[in-house]
Amino acid sequence: MFALPQYATITTAIKSDHILLVTLSRPEVANALNTQMGEELLDLWNRLIANPGRVRCVVLTGAGDKIFCAGGDLKERNGMSKAQWQRQHELFERMYWTLVDLPYPVIAAVNGHAYAGGLEMAMCCDFIYASKTARFALTEVTLGIMPGAGGTQNLPRAVGDRRAKEILMTGRPFDCNDALQWGLVNKVCESEQTLEQALETAACIAGNAPLSVRQIKKSVRYGGQMELRTAYRFEVEAYNHLIDTEDRHEGVKAFNEKRKPVFRGK
Repeated sequence: MFALPQYATITTAIKSDHILLVTLSRPEVANALNTQMGEELLDLWNRLIANPGRVRCVVLTGAGDKIFCAGGDLKERNGMSKAQWQRQHELFERMYWTLVDLPYPVIAAVNGHAYAGGLEMAMCCDFIYASKTARFALTEVTLGIMPGAGGTQNLPRAVGDRRAKEILMTGRPFDCNDALQWGLVNKVCESEQTLEQALETAACIAGNAPLSVRQIKKSVRYGGQMELRTAYRFEVEAYNHLIDTEDRHEGVKAFNEKRKPVFRGK
């Protein structure tokens, strides 16, 4: 396994051979996103794109059992000039978009409240498991700004335009049951089981053919931005890349031999 740096604001841990657990670790300030965390997350995502090693799935969570991420660190931002604010936000933008660009799945295990940029970070993941105590909000409108890390784009795609506009324009929090009903989260878990269940799903994904999983992620992401017939053709192109892989041969062979396949990502 490749070595990752020791970060100050996030921790990383390998769970089984193919799962990387990433934890936002500023519990004393509700895991708020400051400049250093932005730099460290950007560094981590770039490293994983350049050399994922054996990683096939990432789980992203927050330290503690009450807060996933409260959003941007407003104490750090207090008194910033326009130029300083924009430079910081440009860093955050690169970090969020690089997270979206990771070629393998990222599951958000939302262990507590996810507000503002914290909710935007969760929505940049492929899907979300949430604690039953979690609450969600995009509160930027109450601070004189607006979501700027995908919130106005990812939220409507998850819950629909009308619901998204209500959430975005009021800034009001909502609970995990609403989030589940509206389609924002995939599953609501008992608080102490949120991370465990996310890791179980990550293990299931990591046990499947990794090239197939990557092609599915790419097909869903880019195909969703296309006219339907074009998207069908894009899907077939993604499919065709898998036909002559070692994993495809192994999958069919294992099926016929009535055994579990051993996928190598080749």
